[in-house]
Amino acid sequence: MKVDVLDIKGNKVKDINLSDTVFKVVPNKEILGQYLRVYLSNQRQGTSHTKTRAEVSGGGKKPWRQKGTGRARHGSTRSPIWVGGGTAHGPRAKSWSLSLSKEQRRAAMRSAISQVFVDKKAVVVDEIKIDSPKTKDVLDALASLLSCADTLIVWKEKDENLFRGCGNIPNVYLQGADNLNVYDLLKHKKIILVEDAAKYLEGKYKK
Repeated sequence: MKVDVLDIKGNKVKDINLSDTVFKVVPNKEILGQYLRVYLSNQRQGTSHTKTRAEVSGGGKKPWRQKGTGRARHGSTRSPIWVGGGTAHGPRAKSWSLSLSKEQRRAAMRSAISQVFVDKKAVVVDEIKIDSPKTKDVLDALASLLSCADTLIVWKEKDENLFRGCGNIPNVYLQGADNLNVYDLLKHKKIILVEDAAKYLEGKYKK
């Protein structure tokens, strides 16, 4: 697959060939859906927890005798219908973790990488070098590339000036190629791949 490589000003500087098995596969919507379900489920902490009537303190004594008072019969003040009683059918702490096999994860990444190129929302740049960590300088340097309000920049080697300068730019996100996942690729409206990051992804996911 031949891909245009742009410079930081958005001008084409060369072409590079990337593997069809990573950047030009037919996206598998089913495996993408499975990956997103597993990923989002694994983000849940599962720490919400309410106490049942067996777990709240007190309630050992019957509030009043069974018959003869004219009031409803009760056996414990910890019943869910009492103030301070247990909660009926409330959330309980649990693990929401799911998993996919290694090959399923790799297949999902290949589909996601190919999908962003099919949708024409990914561009490859030769390098991004910023001389100053000031937000204004970063915006000036990337003005031609940041045409979309929701942009993800994927790098191989961290640039400290770019990292610090993007901190105050809304809807511009940074991610290392080694930590990139399917959710990152599909969530954002524009993907800027630094050339060495594209080569890294090619080597990591090539069949």
